[in-house]
Amino acid sequence: MADPIHLLIPFAAGSAPAARDALTALRLPHLQALLDRLQAAPAESVDEIAPEPPHERALARILGLDAGPGRTPWAAHQLRQGGGAPGLDAWAWISPCHWKVGMDQMLMQDPAALNLAEDHSRTLLAAMAPFFAEDGLELRFDAPGRWLARGELFRELTTASVDRVSGRDVAAWMPESPQARSLHRLQSEMQMLLYTHPVNDERAEQGLPPVNSFWVSGAGALGGDAPAPTELPKVATDLRDAALRQDWAAWAQAWQQLDAGPCQSLLTAVQGGQPVRLTLCGERAFQTYASAPQGFFQGISRFFGTKPASMRLSLL
Repeated sequence: MADPIHLLIPFAAGSAPAARDALTALRLPHLQALLDRLQAAPAESVDEIAPEPPHERALARILGLDAGPGRTPWAAHQLRQGGGAPGLDAWAWISPCHWKVGMDQMLMQDPAALNLAEDHSRTLLAAMAPFFAEDGLELRFDAPGRWLARGELFRELTTASVDRVSGRDVAAWMPESPQARSLHRLQSEMQMLLYTHPVNDERAEQGLPPVNSFWVSGAGALGGDAPAPTELPKVATDLRDAALRQDWAAWAQAWQQLDAGPCQSLLTAVQGGQPVRLTLCGERAFQTYASAPQGFFQGISRFFGTKPASMRLSLL
């Protein structure tokens, strides 16, 4: 039998009242038809202040990378997937970011929203790298909005993902372990360096927010016998940006496009007899649905009716 087609959808639901209102009004016919044909596994809860949101917990499980909340070695995994050789070293992602200072909180803007140009990113990396090196951390350019870092400090470090912290007060995800305290000091040093950096002067002229800090995520090392993952689900990122902006009208529109695209394709596959899997991830839980033979379960569902897709999503 062929391997199942697996679609994983992050940010499929939100817990804010406006998100629930948008969800109630959504009509997702292809998703509804899919859920009516698939067998649901029990939903798995994830605490709303856990270091990783449900979609990252689900993906870590699927890829065989689950080392516990906030301990998934995403950076090392990504390096290996890109053809690099992470070896047994510990790696992490470093995301240049903007922290908005409030009266009693420090909100982190989604780093992707910085629109950081590559030349500016490389210039900032070159300025910051010597300070990281003093703590035994090697910085490498990966992409304008995210760098790679290697160092022993990351081996046992618990980190919160960018998707968990973006748009929120960073205080809840800044633990006080010895390794974390070293990074807090480095963040303070970099905030002073960045405050007067010419790159930020240029960004100000363009009406862009300054890069005034960095965030560490995806820290850890791959085991020496860690096998390459055999299942690579398609991760639909369509809902992410609108959800992080709390723009629930745009989120609902993106859901409708997702329903008419990937969800319809998955429905066509299951109607054609192909095995499929669908993992829906909200802010508090994730749940996987898989192909099941037509039989008693489906007959009962048709007889008594099925829950609307919006009701199922509201539980995540």
